[in-house]
Amino acid sequence: MERYTIRHAVASDIAHLNDMLVEAVNGAAASTGVRRSRLAVLDDPRAFVYLAGWKRPSDFGAIAVDERGSSIGAAWARVLSPESAGDGFVASGVPELTIGVNPLWRARGIGRDLLRSVLTQAKVLGHSRVSLAVEHDNFARRLYLTEGFRTVRVTESFEVMVRQSS
Repeated sequence: MERYTIRHAVASDIAHLNDMLVEAVNGAAASTGVRRSRLAVLDDPRAFVYLAGWKRPSDFGAIAVDERGSSIGAAWARVLSPESAGDGFVASGVPELTIGVNPLWRARGIGRDLLRSVLTQAKVLGHSRVSLAVEHDNFARRLYLTEGFRTVRVTESFEVMVRQSS
């Protein structure tokens, strides 16, 4: 089995974060069979709010890198205002989390390691909560539940979940 490492996200990771935003938005595609194109995702203001202007002082995240040095996954969080909020917005000051993993690397624990890295960063930065939005059919929903996230709002297509710092 190939190994990977997790490092903190930096400003120059923007191209990889774009790729992982596409994967995150298409998280339920395996079960629904409906996948949005890269162009459609990156042109969608509701999705691109998670990357516009990356890396602001309040942005933080983690990148998974394989043995060859290729980025294979990412998790990042942003503190957004009510005016620029994403689907996972719950309150001012609560960072919204996004996770994407290259499809060839899924189901190997990378998403969990990325999630834990970002949650640790959030705690160090003084955030008591982290939120996210996940489609009902997204496999990652189970991951979030096992890592302490709880559903706080349900819409027709997704759930908003929050995790309190422990």
